[in-house]
Amino acid sequence: MIEALRNLEKEARDEVTLATDAKVLQDLKVKYLGRKGLFSSLSSRISEAPPDQRRDAGQEINRVKLVLEELFQNKERSLRSVSSVSVKKLDTTMPGTFFQPGTIHPLTQVVMDISRIFQKLGFRVVEGPEVETEHYNFEALNIPLNHPARDGFDTFYFENGKLLRSQTSPVQIRVMEKERPPLKIIAPGKVFRPDATDATHSFMFHQIEGLMVDTDTTFAELKGVLHAFAKEFFGRKAKLRFRPHYFPFTEPSAEVDVYFEKRDAWLEILGAGMVHPNVLRAVKIDPEKYTGFAFGMGVERIAMLKYGVEDIRHFFENDLRFLRQF
Repeated sequence: MIEALRNLEKEARDEVTLATDAKVLQDLKVKYLGRKGLFSSLSSRISEAPPDQRRDAGQEINRVKLVLEELFQNKERSLRSVSSVSVKKLDTTMPGTFFQPGTIHPLTQVVMDISRIFQKLGFRVVEGPEVETEHYNFEALNIPLNHPARDGFDTFYFENGKLLRSQTSPVQIRVMEKERPPLKIIAPGKVFRPDATDATHSFMFHQIEGLMVDTDTTFAELKGVLHAFAKEFFGRKAKLRFRPHYFPFTEPSAEVDVYFEKRDAWLEILGAGMVHPNVLRAVKIDPEKYTGFAFGMGVERIAMLKYGVEDIRHFFENDLRFLRQF
């Protein structure tokens, strides 16, 4: 009997689906749910079922009845909504409604372009949490509590002691904690610093940081990777300049500039250096056996240089006149 009820449900679904007007649907409703309909006739035979199956048969009868009632109700609503649209009111000579497709946000496009270049160079993309601890954002990166470099990487704190990351370097620490060298990763994502918003600063911006750790990794390899990136991203004639700098998590460190012929000027694009031995020790990697390099660039800075944008705020104001240019 249960099988017969399920077959009845299937037949009703098939016929109701093909119903095209209210009269046909009403005839089907009488056929299946009328006083002398198929469902009533079948459910009245429950007494014929074996005693040990009557309970299950009764539950199936209740289920199928609810399904059929809902099936007819939904179809009735569907037919009413179709019939409520008067063909006479439709002017088929009017043009249709078209929606202009969206485009990828310029910052997203820059992240994708940069990521593809480094993936070609053997780096894999890794992401991490935006809410971090002081350990990952500072201490594991050789920036202890009273270190003056903390001022430059200040951020927003929560009452529970956690903070919004001020760089994507914590992703590097998390990867090195879980994996052993050789490692080649890039870490794109949002970062936060309490900067006053102006044409070149924002309290939220995006970074892409890179890390390579292996035996005998050298500064020459760092320069080779960054030259390959610059020539692919900015053009084959791109020139790089490395200037000595200080970062607490790399030693030696450098600021990296790219030369723009149109402006006849060197413009800073990123910071880089060899991973500090203290950073490797913090993740239990032997600095006597392994060396590494790291680099980090601001996505907005790269996008502003690439597209000639003068004000960083344009990227976040959602002005379609600006965004549709990309």
